[in-house]
Amino acid sequence: MLSEKRKNIYLVIVIAFSVMAISMSFYFYQVFFSPNALIDSDRNYMLKIGSNDTYKTVANKLYEEKVVNDLVSFSFLARIMGYQDNVKPGLYTIAPKMTNLELVRLLRSGKQSPIRVTFNNVRTKEDLAEKITANMEISGDQFLELLQDSVYIRKYDFNEETVMSMFIPNTYELWWNTSAEALFDRMYKEYESFWTDDRKQKASTIGLSQKEVSTLASIVQAESQQKADERPIIAGLYLNRLRIGMPLQADPTLVFAVGDFELKRVLNVHKEIESPYNTYKHLGLPPGPINLPDIKSLDAVLNPDDNSYLYMCAKEDFSGYHSFASSLAQHNANARRYQAALNRAKIY
Repeated sequence: MLSEKRKNIYLVIVIAFSVMAISMSFYFYQVFFSPNALIDSDRNYMLKIGSNDTYKTVANKLYEEKVVNDLVSFSFLARIMGYQDNVKPGLYTIAPKMTNLELVRLLRSGKQSPIRVTFNNVRTKEDLAEKITANMEISGDQFLELLQDSVYIRKYDFNEETVMSMFIPNTYELWWNTSAEALFDRMYKEYESFWTDDRKQKASTIGLSQKEVSTLASIVQAESQQKADERPIIAGLYLNRLRIGMPLQADPTLVFAVGDFELKRVLNVHKEIESPYNTYKHLGLPPGPINLPDIKSLDAVLNPDDNSYLYMCAKEDFSGYHSFASSLAQHNANARRYQAALNRAKIY
């Protein structure tokens, strides 16, 4: 009788243990292999983990943004897989229906997604700092601090006036959490890559250094904002002036010196401004670029049109094109037509 009772007890224990084992197995299966990320979404989520973030801030972000459905199971697996003490900053792409195992492995691996950084139409260092860091962890102020640090930029062989020529407008792939210093290094490498032996040879042929090419290209770009096809012609004109020691007399340099980029008409009073960027007063190129010249502008200077022009004036039809002239008499006639058009349009 006692033996039969013991058998029943053992049977109950075995059954209870089996049920518990099956339940635990199912739970662990759920923890590891059941979808737990973006259950009700069909779009990826870009998770930004900052350099100072901890596991707690990451977990809170995942829960508050409704990325993870069951935070308890995610945290359990994160702990046993050692992620809670090994958070890696960066930008991570989380796909819908990811399991806890897939998600923890992704975050623990540090396999982040790159971002695309594009900057163009830049006039000042402040513009550059804002645009180049727009989608990055670092702030524009952090990068601007380096741009304005004369000691720091000297190690790249640039100074406060020429440093802008180091940045070649384009689209680059970078890590979201790239530091300001690493970003500077990357841009310098891109600058060196741009200046191939062929481009260096062309710069030498026209008698300009790499920095001078950038400075002249910035003027050419400002003069041809609406009509890029004129750039080689304008480059040839300014190179003609440089060769004979004639002042560049480029209005965009005066606009830069004034600092009013909304200025629509350059007057004689502006030509009296005391500034190294006043190319009416000072011979040769200004000390540095007046904007960030793009690749087409740089290549226009390196591949200038072979012409005899010394003068240019905006066309009176406001088309954005210019009237070019080799003689002062022809230029004055072009200028009179343009000035009359400005007066008729009441642009003073």
